[in-house]
This record gives sequence, structure tokens and C-alpha cells, in this order.
Amino acid sequence: MHERHHLIWLNEAGWQRAQERAADARQREAMEHWRRNRWPVVVWRVDADAAPGEICAGIALPPDAQGNKPRIALRLQASEVAASRAPFLLRDIAAARLASLPPAWHAPMAQLQQDMARAGIALAVFGSLAWQVATGQPYLRGSSDIDLLFEPASREQLAQGVRLLAYHAMFLPLDGEIVFPGGAAVSWKEWRQVAVKGGDPDNKVLVKTPDAVRLERVGALAAVLPQQGGERCAA
Repeated sequence: MHERHHLIWLNEAGWQRAQERAADARQREAMEHWRRNRWPVVVWRVDADAAPGEICAGIALPPDAQGNKPRIALRLQASEVAASRAPFLLRDIAAARLASLPPAWHAPMAQLQQDMARAGIALAVFGSLAWQVATGQPYLRGSSDIDLLFEPASREQLAQGVRLLAYHAMFLPLDGEIVFPGGAAVSWKEWRQVAVKGGDPDNKVLVKTPDAVRLERVGALAAVLPQQGGERCAA
């Protein structure tokens, strides 16, 4: 199953059909550039009008002078996917690509990874940081966020991970989602505000699933996790 934020590589048939369905020459040129460089596209949430089995994915182009990232939406068939993988782990990026990140991030990123590793938490990345790692193109700007995916293995780890994210957000522009079993994703900042500070299990947060967006009780989301458990990675 191709989940949100997963990276997929198209085969020749996939690129051919995608280019045939491009909205204009600019999109076709961008797709051809992606095809030549063998760069991945990223899985998005399933559109309401998608056909059964259709994969909704897309390309976010590097930002323009105003900071806008033009996006190209794709509809794919499973037969058009050559390979796929889960999002890159932060610990792998920190080890291999630290030099390509803004210098002001280097020491705080290393400390973030060290603290998360000590807690047994493996974070994954998406958004601009993931696109820059996947393509080598300049996606990150001074105003960019670091979008993280946190898949807690237990309620204990959920609480610990949110505390660490809130602490390190004082030094880094952290954003992103908590991903619960089954793929329900919640902004970690909203979770902290509603579930941690609010404290009422009947409070609701906005949840993104592979095919919908809805409100869900924080108590119901937390209940799908065991009280205690070990490391859970996003890859």
C-alpha cells in the first residue's frame, strides 16, 4: 500500500501517461526533467473523485523568487510504479546530508537527533527537507519549516516525543504530524495544545487519513496505542 508521504518512482509507461495528461507545456517540461533525473514523486491523500485503486501523488517544484512551490498533481496506476519507499529518516539525513542544510540548523539538528535516539524515537521527514534530500535541488529557505513524522509506539512514547518536539521547537522551525496506527495523522502542535494542555479526552483534533479529513476525539486516538512500547519508525 502506498501511504501518504511515501516516495514512488514511475516507470516509463507511468511518465508517458503523466505527461500526456499534463495541464500545459510547463508541466510536461517539469515531468520530463523529473523523469531524466529519476527523481521520485510523493504520495498525497486520495482525492474524492479518484477511481478505485488509483494512486494520488504529485511533484512540488523548487520555490520561486516569492517562495511559492508550484505543485503538479498526478493520478497513477499501480502498474506504473517501478519502486517505492517510506519517507527518509531524520537520523539518516543528519548523518549524510547535514552539510547541505542551513548552517544555523547543524548543532540543533544534531541535538534533536541525539535526544530522540536516546528516547528510542525514529523521526521521518517530509516537505521541503525531504524534497531537497530526494532531488538535491534548493528547496530550503530561511523561512522553511522542518516537517517531521512521528509514529509513537505507545502512549508513553507519544507523551515523551511531544515534549521533546516542543522543547526543540524553541531552537528549530519544527512542524509536522503524529501518525497513529492505521494512518490517522494529527499536527503535533495541535495535539500538544488540545490533548496535552487541554487534558480532556473528549476534546477533538483535526485528523488526516489516507482518504479523508475529519475531527476525532483525542481519547479515541490515544486508545489505539499500548501504554508502553519500544521504538517505532516511519520507515
